[in-house]
Amino acid sequence: MSQIFDVVVVGGGPAGAIAAETLAKAGRRVALLDKAGRIKPCGGAVPPRLIRDFEIPRHLIVAQARGAKVFAPSGRAEMMPIEAEGYVGMVDREVFDEYLRTRAAQHGAVRETGSFVKITRENPGVVSVHYRAGAAGAAAVLQTKLVIGADGAVSAVARQEIKDGTKTRHVFAYHEIIRTPVAANENWDAARCDIYYQGAVSPDFYGWVFPHGETASIGTGSARKGFALREAVGALRHAAGLTGAETLRREGAPLPIRPLKYWDNGRDVVLAGDAAGVVAPASGEGIYYAMLGGQIAAEAANDCLQTGNPKALANARKRFMKMHGQVFWVLGFMQSFWYANDKRRERFVRICGDKDVQSLTWQAYMNKALVYAKPAAHLKIFFKNMAHLAGLARA
Repeated sequence: MSQIFDVVVVGGGPAGAIAAETLAKAGRRVALLDKAGRIKPCGGAVPPRLIRDFEIPRHLIVAQARGAKVFAPSGRAEMMPIEAEGYVGMVDREVFDEYLRTRAAQHGAVRETGSFVKITRENPGVVSVHYRAGAAGAAAVLQTKLVIGADGAVSAVARQEIKDGTKTRHVFAYHEIIRTPVAANENWDAARCDIYYQGAVSPDFYGWVFPHGETASIGTGSARKGFALREAVGALRHAAGLTGAETLRREGAPLPIRPLKYWDNGRDVVLAGDAAGVVAPASGEGIYYAMLGGQIAAEAANDCLQTGNPKALANARKRFMKMHGQVFWVLGFMQSFWYANDKRRERFVRICGDKDVQSLTWQAYMNKALVYAKPAAHLKIFFKNMAHLAGLARA
């Protein structure tokens, strides 16, 4: 293409699609570069706030979970019902991501299909984004003023352009999409998320069985090299009574669980989504944070274009961490401590049975913020946690 774009967004997942849409709505010339046929392994959970903030149509919510059942290493389970009208929404990433890309194009973003190769700079103020286009992988170039790297956990943009762009911890996630059985059983309910805190399922993360309407996602993750993810998922299927269900596809990919220290190069590139490391520790939740990160990165890019000051790009990380840095710190502590061994997992599941814990957990999830409105409940939870930490409470 001969035209010079204001921004090229590399990666068309939720972060990249929302970034492209935000910039197109602002009147910017934006290109969205994405690989063909890419589906990310993901439980697909989205909170009501995401649906509200990003105007997601209801037909994309393929299921609504009204609670969760958490399983301890001993096999004991605790139910965590959601209060009132709350729910966990479920999306099919193949359909959901394409909807977001299409919506960005409807607002004026130019879609390009191809695999990112590298960035070069031949002329002042112009960035050349090189990629392989089409089935033949023909060399192609997009010229732009700025780049948003939203190309996933192992970001080629971050590796090339961002200081310490590869220095983050990853969990490798694997899941299988199955056809949902018609009948429920003791450990399968199409209106519930099942979460397994068991060392055999994951030595440092958790396993899940999430309903997706006509399908379900069964998966696990671990940062431990050599852990047999497929075998663990097979065990999960057996435990949930889903061994005989038809398998539609299998997928695996790394998930970052710590935000990168730098999201921009101080010049013309800023990161968003998994590329920036914004997957929540402990929960592995990433869709909401990716979309918010994409929006914030786009706003920072727009400010940079308006002012001509590349320092505006650094505001993307500053704004995001001001909004959610504390949540990420709390979840990081939870994962490092409570997921460390089965003895602690057993105690953690017991804590999940507490009504105050359940109420604050669901409020925080649905609204994507720590809950401060119930100081008595927080104090009660604090003392219960201390009792478990000190070994004074029964597992």
